[in-house]
Amino acid sequence: MTVAVFFGCTFIAFGPAFALFVFTIARDPLRVIILIAGAFFWLLSLLMSSLVWFIAMKASNNEDYQLQRGLLIFGVMFSVILQEVFRFAYYKLLRKAMEGLVALSEDDSSPISVQQMAYVAGLGYGIMSGAFSMINILADSLGPGTVGIHGESQYYFLTSAFMTMAITLLHTFWGVLFFDGCEKRKWWMIAVVVCLHLLVSGLTFLNPVYEGSLPPAYIITVAMGVWAFLSSGGSLESIRNSFTCSKSSVNSQVGS
Repeated sequence: MTVAVFFGCTFIAFGPAFALFVFTIARDPLRVIILIAGAFFWLLSLLMSSLVWFIAMKASNNEDYQLQRGLLIFGVMFSVILQEVFRFAYYKLLRKAMEGLVALSEDDSSPISVQQMAYVAGLGYGIMSGAFSMINILADSLGPGTVGIHGESQYYFLTSAFMTMAITLLHTFWGVLFFDGCEKRKWWMIAVVVCLHLLVSGLTFLNPVYEGSLPPAYIITVAMGVWAFLSSGGSLESIRNSFTCSKSSVNSQVGS
């Protein structure tokens, strides 16, 4: 049973991200590099926030429960801010890299658009964030099977997997919106991304009352997905055309 829980939660948490990687990134070496670099920038933000957290814990009284809870909230909020700072730094780096690619190109065009870079970088952020938030939970899910015996929720692994999936997708959508805001100098878009990142991270403090954390997180995920799709130039007509093209290609293959 523990093995089934492990694989089930793994597929829930990382299945969508893995599918996006396989179908939209894996065949393009440049996109793979951008994704890995995005994951590296997220790791840098984690390193900096972990250092601050370590210093704060060493300088505080470990027996003061209220103080420790306050430090935990501060640590999460500080980590979110730092992640967005590094996202902006990564945007600036990619913008410089794009200028170099255009200069080296024979037709003065970049091999990748800003929207594509934002999507790939955001997915790299999300995959690394999801991996660090879920890897220890998955290790515990292999056994022994003690979840729920001492009053914990029996849905702990399942809800953690769904929350990880939401966070991974949100980072992808936030990356698209953040880069779009930087490109168009719409700073309010960046502010919305940061505020929603803080909100979703704050929702995890409601656990184990999962009814208060998961539904709002998924409502925000759907809203961000629609907004990112529209900001990238998507429309109902483009969705209709994609289905029309896929159907026509299938019909041509059948006819041949």
